[in-house]
Amino acid sequence: MLNTKIKESQEICLDERSVNLREQIIKSVISAGRGHIGGAFSSLEILRVLYDDILNYDPKDPRLINRDRFILSKGHSCLALYVLLAEKGFFPKSELSRCFKTGAMLGGHPERDKIPGVEASTGSLGHGLSIGVGLALAAKIQKRSNKIYVLLGDGEINEGSVWEAAMAASKHKLDNLIAMVDYNKVQSAGSVDSIMSMEPMLDKWTSFGFETIEVNGHDISELKEKLSLERTLSKPLAIICHTVKGKGINEAEGNPEWHYKRVDESLGENLIKQLKDAL
Repeated sequence: MLNTKIKESQEICLDERSVNLREQIIKSVISAGRGHIGGAFSSLEILRVLYDDILNYDPKDPRLINRDRFILSKGHSCLALYVLLAEKGFFPKSELSRCFKTGAMLGGHPERDKIPGVEASTGSLGHGLSIGVGLALAAKIQKRSNKIYVLLGDGEINEGSVWEAAMAASKHKLDNLIAMVDYNKVQSAGSVDSIMSMEPMLDKWTSFGFETIEVNGHDISELKEKLSLERTLSKPLAIICHTVKGKGINEAEGNPEWHYKRVDESLGENLIKQLKDAL
């Protein structure tokens, strides 16, 4: 199954909306001069499906009590989150051209009390699932039906705190908690397999008491289907999303050098052209 999902994630073609969202990210990176491109591109379809089709939220009332919560635990991939929040009306799209600049709303990691729609300040890795557990447990105690979604990086889950949170989620039978792993197989310094292999990934989450499934993290239809499934088990859910780091840019795909990249206008325009030429 693992090798099949890797191949599927590599072969899938991006549609016009996914290309457009990537173009917005590249333009933000050009304006900022640098940014975490690799992880933003690997996670983009996951966020796209969540905000287009799954999450219950109201951009006019970002603190709506019964809203679903999404936590980007891998906070360095925030550009993917920012373009979706801007599209949905949480803040003006003009803010995207001011990313990372002094005094700007949008910094290099999401900040809860600064950016409408951001549920947790993240970037110090290994904390998002613990926050999600707390939110899911609070929703249970208060008898609310909203769900908590947490997106983790595959390198991030080297952190022991992730597995402490997983044990707590299982103990409390948090079936309103969905942990999603952006499994692009590459972290900042190299391949996940060479630094600290997380295989067997599916079995690990299952052994921690999660209902566990795998998906192609770039396949919009499959993501919609799996995220919309009716749940019958009193367990938290882990979704292993097989993705490609830097998806859509040939020289970036699977390349740790694109984890964080400086991009000038000339390079940025070439990247946008490459994306559009592939349509």
